[in-house]
Amino acid sequence: MNEQIYWYLARSSGIVAWVLVTLATLWGVFLSTGILQNHRRPAWLLSLHRWLGGLSVVFTGIHLAGLMLDSFVEFSWADLLVPFASEWRPVPVALGVLGLYLLVAVEGTSLLMKKMPKRLWKGIHMTSFALFWMVSIHAALSGADTTATWYRVTSLAMIGAVLLVALYRFAVGHRRGAAGRRAPAPVLD
Repeated sequence: MNEQIYWYLARSSGIVAWVLVTLATLWGVFLSTGILQNHRRPAWLLSLHRWLGGLSVVFTGIHLAGLMLDSFVEFSWADLLVPFASEWRPVPVALGVLGLYLLVAVEGTSLLMKKMPKRLWKGIHMTSFALFWMVSIHAALSGADTTATWYRVTSLAMIGAVLLVALYRFAVGHRRGAAGRRAPAPVLD
């Protein structure tokens, strides 16, 4: 077996996790604003959003396992779970650790959504934007592929897409919230 297999596993799973976080963020905005309402059923979007979020947790776990098993940097569990514990690129790794905690918070509270106050759940869920930016900076400053053209094009496309939908999301607000601000329909006798 190739002794670099764990390095390739860590790199590829980290990139896949980042793409999945990006897609989950995009689909969450599509769902909350109704951008695709005329093209897809909201139930379909919600299922896809949940699936993408769950897969992002799985691939983040694979990323961490690959880092633990790789012998190039030799990360300890503390390096991967405690912000600023790593001596190797401490700030980018700390952003990855904090991103991990935000991902767990967002996904965990999503599983408990019906048992939580909606306002609390929404507040935690809105940290998905911070999660995306933390993971993006983590990838840019600690990733080994950042000089590759494919990486740069892909990362610019993902960042641009999330930036556009985030601006749209905050400009138009929540679909139901915007509908609630309209004048009430007249009552017909």
